[in-house]
Amino acid sequence: MTGTDTTATATAAALALGDDALVLAQRLGEWAGHAPVLEEEVALANIALDLLGQARLLLSMAGDEDELAFLREEREFRNLQLVEQPNGDFAHTIARQLYFSSYQHLLYGELAAGSGEFAPLAAKAVKETAYHRDHAVQWTLRLGDGTEESRARLRAGLDALWRFTSEPFQPVPGLDLDRTGLEARWLADVGAVLAQAGLTLPEGPRTGAWAAGAGRQGLHTEPFGRMLAEMQHLHRSHPGASW
Repeated sequence: MTGTDTTATATAAALALGDDALVLAQRLGEWAGHAPVLEEEVALANIALDLLGQARLLLSMAGDEDELAFLREEREFRNLQLVEQPNGDFAHTIARQLYFSSYQHLLYGELAAGSGEFAPLAAKAVKETAYHRDHAVQWTLRLGDGTEESRARLRAGLDALWRFTSEPFQPVPGLDLDRTGLEARWLADVGAVLAQAGLTLPEGPRTGAWAAGAGRQGLHTEPFGRMLAEMQHLHRSHPGASW
């Protein structure tokens, strides 16, 4: 592989990981003023800020971070479809967070253990994602072992998002990972958490006609366009402005 090819694949990988973090940070930020308790306002905001910090570093590896965040069109984003899904109720958000943070923690653990250009960033991010995962795990246990209502809402969120969980394990140019092993560890990890909460992994398909997974190719679900318009509105309305 030539130097140009290496640079191109590293840029593709930085965009994919950076877009994941950016989009989920935006989604979690939507809970500001709407979280069920004040403590959770702070917790979700802190997770969103961690993800935003990751996004800034990753997007800056691919180009100008502001331009990439605020001036690209929908089809140019390479984030997973999982992270763009609407918040729904609080249990739905926790289900999304459990799925994604468990994946991200394993991913950055592997990248931190390697010698590639993402290793320094991953070494810091793996500590952040450990907290993100722990937060999701604790709420999964509380909701799953809570009331019939909390358990039903969590089950609904887990089921609704299940079809988006195969995409994280598809190949990404520039990331040399054991995808099969990573997915097996993720399934075992999430399955163990759900078992502790008195739940099981959803039974629906994660691959095939009913699965999702074209976000890495720039194909996104309908709610993403509305979220992107809101995220980019200020920057596009006042081009070149500075504060």
